[in-house]
Amino acid sequence: MADPDPKGMSGGRSGGTSGHRRRGRPAALALLTALLTCCVRCAESVKQSNIILVLVDDQDVELGGMTPMKKTKELIGEAGATFVNAFTVTPLCCPSRSSILTGQYPHNHEVRNNSLSGNCSSVKWQQGPEAEAFPIYLSKQKYQTFFAGKYLNQYGRKDAGDVGHVPPGWDQWNALVGNSQYYNYTLSVNGKAEQHGDSYEKDYLTDLILNRSLRFLDDRSPQHPFFIMLAPPAPHSPWTAAPQYQKEFNNVQAPRDGSFDKPGKDKHWLLRQPVNPMLNSSVTYLDNAYRKRWQTLLSVDDMLEKLVKKLDSMNELNNTYIFYTSDNGYHTGQFSLPIDKRQLYEFDIRIPLLVRGPGIKPNQTIKAPVLNIDLASTFLDISGVNLSTVNVDGQSFLAQMAPSLRNGTARPFFLVEYTGEGNPTNPTCPKLGPGVSQCFPDCVCEDAVNNTYACVRTLDGKQNLQYCEFADNESFVELYNLTSDPHQLENIVKKVDPTILQAMNQRLIKLQSCVGDSCRDIK
Repeated sequence: MADPDPKGMSGGRSGGTSGHRRRGRPAALALLTALLTCCVRCAESVKQSNIILVLVDDQDVELGGMTPMKKTKELIGEAGATFVNAFTVTPLCCPSRSSILTGQYPHNHEVRNNSLSGNCSSVKWQQGPEAEAFPIYLSKQKYQTFFAGKYLNQYGRKDAGDVGHVPPGWDQWNALVGNSQYYNYTLSVNGKAEQHGDSYEKDYLTDLILNRSLRFLDDRSPQHPFFIMLAPPAPHSPWTAAPQYQKEFNNVQAPRDGSFDKPGKDKHWLLRQPVNPMLNSSVTYLDNAYRKRWQTLLSVDDMLEKLVKKLDSMNELNNTYIFYTSDNGYHTGQFSLPIDKRQLYEFDIRIPLLVRGPGIKPNQTIKAPVLNIDLASTFLDISGVNLSTVNVDGQSFLAQMAPSLRNGTARPFFLVEYTGEGNPTNPTCPKLGPGVSQCFPDCVCEDAVNNTYACVRTLDGKQNLQYCEFADNESFVELYNLTSDPHQLENIVKKVDPTILQAMNQRLIKLQSCVGDSCRDIK
C-alpha cells in the first residue's frame, strides 16, 4: 500500500503582549518563554479534528439489526450520541451512498438505482455530482483522506472508467469493484486492479479494509488531520461470516411481531401481490438470512473496537469523531415480503447512527430527525468549511450532538424518494406481467417500475406522519399516523380530513423540486 500524500499546513497563531519596561536578560527570557507557550497553546486550540465514517451495507435498526454490535454500542453510542430518528432519503445502496457523498437528495444528484443506466457511478455522475462531493472539500482543508470498501455498485465498470478511475479528493483509495463480496473480488488500489481470492487471513474484505486503515494511520503525517471512510460489505448478501462466527446465533430467528407476515391489503400494488401467509420455505429462507446477517456484523463490531484502541494508543481518540451508520434499512418478512429494502416503510428507511467525538457528551439519546444527506454537511462543518459555499440539501447536525459548538435547528419535514426498477419481460412469473424485478421462486417480487414513490415525513413534537404518493396508474396514496400505528398496518388516507392531505401534498410538491436552502426552509 502506498503512503499517504501529506500536504502542507500553516502554523498556529501567536498573540500580542502589552509593553513593559525591560528588566534585564532574565525578564526577556521569561517573556520569550511566555510567548512561545502561548503560541503552542494557540496552535493546539485550533487543531482540526479527525473524522472516521464506518458505513455498513443494508443494516436495519427496526428489526434488531444493532443487537450483535455490543462493542460498537458501548464504544461509540455510550461514549457519545445515539440518534433514534435517523433516516435514509432513499432505501437503496447506490442512490443512498450518492446522497451521503454529495449531501443531496436523489432528484438533485440524479442517481436513481443500482444500474449504470440509473446513473450509478456513470460518466455523468463522475463529471457532475462526484466532482463536488465532500472529500474534495476535506482535501482542500488539508485532510489526509482514505477510502476502503464498497463505493458504488457499478464502480470499476469498463464502460465507466474501469478501475483506473479514482474519484477526486481521495489520497488513498481501496475500492471494491462492483457490489458487496467477502471473498473473490477485485479492488482498485489507487487506480490499479488488485485481485483477491478466498483466504480468510489474506482476503476477508471486512478485515482487509480495517488492516489497511490501521496501516494508513501509522503512515500518515501527524501534522495534518485525517478522514477515513470504511465501507465493509456486511450485512449485505452473500452473508459470508468469518470462520470463527459461522456458528453464532444458531437459535435466532427473524422477529415475528409488528408487520411480520401481515397482508398489505390497503397498500400499493406491489404489496398486494405476496402470498399470505408466507410459505414455510420462505420463512425458513429469511430466518437463515437473518442469522447470517448478524454473523457478518460481528467482524464489523471487532473493526470498531480495534479502531478505537488504535486511536487511543496514538492519543488521537479524544480528537476524532467516529460515525457509524448504514446506507439503508432492511426487511425480513414484513408484509410477507421475504428479504430486501426498497420500500417506504420504517424498517427500510430508518438507519442506525451513532457518533462519538470532541464536545459530544456520553450517553446521549438524540430524538431530532437526522438524514443521511446531513452527513456531508456535518463533516464539512467539523472541518471548518463555510457551509454557505457548498451545494448541499442537508444540514449539519453538529449542533444536536454538541450544542456548545454550534447553534442549530431541527427540520419539521423531510423527503423520502425512490425510483422503482422492473424488467421488460417476466417469463418466470407471467401472471404478474412485465415491469417487476427482484423476484423469488414463488413469484413474490420486491420491486417494480410502479414502485416509484415520494413521501413527506413529518416528525416533531406534534405530528408523526408519513404521506406517500406513487407514480403508477392508480395514483396511489398512503398515509400513516406512526404515533398510533408504529408498524404502519393501516393506511388512513380515506379516513383523515382532506385539508391534511392537501397540506401534505403541497409540502411534497415543494420537497420534490427543492434544491439547497429550499430543502431546509420548507414550512
